Amino acid sequence: MPIIKSTYQPPFLFKNNHLNTVYKTLFYKNSISYNRQRIFTPDKDFLDLDFSIVGSNTLVIAMHGLEGSSKSHYLVSAIHYLNSQNIDCVALNFRGCSGEDNNQLYSYNSGKTDDLSVVLNYILEHYSYKNIILLGYSMGGNITLKYMGETNNIPSEVKGAVAISVPCDLEGSSNVLAKWYNTVYIQKFLKSLKKKTFIKLEKFPENTIDKVAVLNAKTFEDFDNAVTAPLFQFKSAKDYWNKCSSKPFIHAITKPTLLINAIDDSFLSESCYPIKEAKNHKYLTFEIPKYGGHVGFNTSYVKKDLLWSEKRISNYIEHIIS
Repeated sequence: MPIIKSTYQPPFLFKNNHLNTVYKTLFYKNSISYNRQRIFTPDKDFLDLDFSIVGSNTLVIAMHGLEGSSKSHYLVSAIHYLNSQNIDCVALNFRGCSGEDNNQLYSYNSGKTDDLSVVLNYILEHYSYKNIILLGYSMGGNITLKYMGETNNIPSEVKGAVAISVPCDLEGSSNVLAKWYNTVYIQKFLKSLKKKTFIKLEKFPENTIDKVAVLNAKTFEDFDNAVTAPLFQFKSAKDYWNKCSSKPFIHAITKPTLLINAIDDSFLSESCYPIKEAKNHKYLTFEIPKYGGHVGFNTSYVKKDLLWSEKRISNYIEHIIS
């Protein structure tokens, strides 16, 4: 599949990448009446799945970004639109992201695909969908691409995937997020991550995490060295990033997959654009809009209007299941 020219042309003000990134976050207030189902993992933990069903034979499994949830504006907005196109959806809340702390000391990371496998097995056992599509945003997109590339026996019902605004090189993205122009974003992420971490450390007093290092963390490298790496048995933040980045797995994807990364996405380093990997790829379509920000792609100043990405997702799903 080719690297394709994008059709996305934003209104003038949304050519500012930061405005495009935060606009819906600040102003989109819609919600969905989900049907929540809790499933259990082999390590005695749980995952909360939020379903929005319209009676289709196609299901989208939607995955949020770092410290997001099924309530994240981009998931709610996308699921509303996909439901209107007669597509069932389920939002996967990663561990500790559903409003209730999970059971284990560890929760999720940017490359933890085994929970997605648990969800797929549950869906296949309890439902009879003809088509299943994976949809991941940001961190959820990295998990999506990594799963699609590393998994040898993807169920036949999984027809393909869509990944939006993906930091497919975690080291590059982490380094860019440490830049001054991303200060607001990194502070917001770290505030949430630290709060959850200290709750965990109180619940598990036998832990060996360096609390001072957590408290003093100013970057993802600091946090991942202090928390993520030791909890998931990585040697360091860089070891974690190298092993959990989806970029090295892209070449092995064997089902139709759409990746959309905007050129002006301030969360992404140059290494997060896998042009070489996509150039002659049989299954990957890589679309690189000039604008869009990070999970932005606004088309209008009217807050409830569709994002360009939502129509693009729907059209791609129709293409691969038809």
